[in-house]
Amino acid sequence: MESPTIDKETLELAAQDVRRVIERQKEERQILITQMNILFVTNSAILSFLTISRLITIFSIFSALEILLFPINFLLLIWALLPRKFFASPNLEKNEENEEKLKFPEDYLTFTPQEYNLQMLADFRETYNNNQKQVDDISLALKYATGVTAGIAVVSLLHQVTVYFIPELQKL
Repeated sequence: MESPTIDKETLELAAQDVRRVIERQKEERQILITQMNILFVTNSAILSFLTISRLITIFSIFSALEILLFPINFLLLIWALLPRKFFASPNLEKNEENEEKLKFPEDYLTFTPQEYNLQMLADFRETYNNNQKQVDDISLALKYATGVTAGIAVVSLLHQVTVYFIPELQKL
């Protein structure tokens, strides 16, 4: 595993960069959680507006669309909110079922410092890839939920315009 061509300083720089990338991934995950909260609040506000204004109770194509889109949107937000397993490096869990996997700390403590750093780089890469799948899944759910939220907002606005400003079109 040890390679004489790898410079110690280069290895340390690579480890720092990988740690920085993983930290950025954690920040991205936190941003997604904040966006999810904003979408929940926005949807709740639109639903409150429609309920208070009694627009949702005036049956029309608009109220039918609103009633259809809200559950879809909340399901998308719940999909984004579902608990997910995020990985850490090194994996401190016991791993008896897979003999090929390294065990921490037993196997790691036998490494030279260079071998240890190389193994940590490999572990960090695996951690990043596994966690990125989770982040991408949350991001996709939020992308769909954002589109549905925009659709609900447009339908609600059209509904309000129809009911309050164009009484002839109230029957739509």
